Amino acid sequence: MSRRSPVEFALLSDVGRSRTHNEDFCAVDEANGLFVVCDGMGGAAGGEVASQLASRVFLDQARPQDDEESAAWRLDHAVIAANHAVFEQATARAKLRGMGTTLVALEVEDGNGKVWTANVGDSRCYRLRDRELCLLTEDHSYVDEQVRLGLLTPEQALRSPLRNIITRAVGSHDEVRPDMAAHDAHPGDLYLLCSDGLTRELEEEQIGALLIAGGQDLHACAASLVRMANESGGSDNITVILVRV
Repeated sequence: MSRRSPVEFALLSDVGRSRTHNEDFCAVDEANGLFVVCDGMGGAAGGEVASQLASRVFLDQARPQDDEESAAWRLDHAVIAANHAVFEQATARAKLRGMGTTLVALEVEDGNGKVWTANVGDSRCYRLRDRELCLLTEDHSYVDEQVRLGLLTPEQALRSPLRNIITRAVGSHDEVRPDMAAHDAHPGDLYLLCSDGLTRELEEEQIGALLIAGGQDLHACAASLVRMANESGGSDNITVILVRV
């Protein structure tokens, strides 16, 4: 099995200005072109346990074992395995009951000009191409589903007191299904994986402008995104991964 070509990336996670601990977690398997962001939830240390466990299990299970496994199969299998691991821990330990986590992942396939996304919950993946920002994932949240049904406008969704309610999470139930999609990749595409601590504080126009202004320095760009989210309120943990193909 051939080794994947390396890609340029940067990652950063910050507690924000209002929380006392960080329930977000991000992780990378550089050799296999795999990237994941999780935003945990749950009492006591449940959110931190869920996000770290889901990230670790996802990367372990998504790693290619042979050339016959498709990316779609591996990513689906990896999310299901992560869900099982988190749900099992939540069931076994009383203080962790009810914990869960969002998950958004990106796989950069080697040599075929494609990337794959997988997501559960309201953490997102964006692509910046030719100075245009495009959302590649759909939130699994109550208000986002109401927008898709035409029952709320995007502006109403932003102001809704129910905007924190997610309708799908890793580990909350014994079964979960991710959304998965393949996307054509162009040289120079920039992908952003993020928790909602970024998207609740910054409009998409602001995010796009920061990505464009960041130029080639992905680490400085990630720091700018986190800094601006904190300056805009920092009401939640903020996590970003930037990947350039």
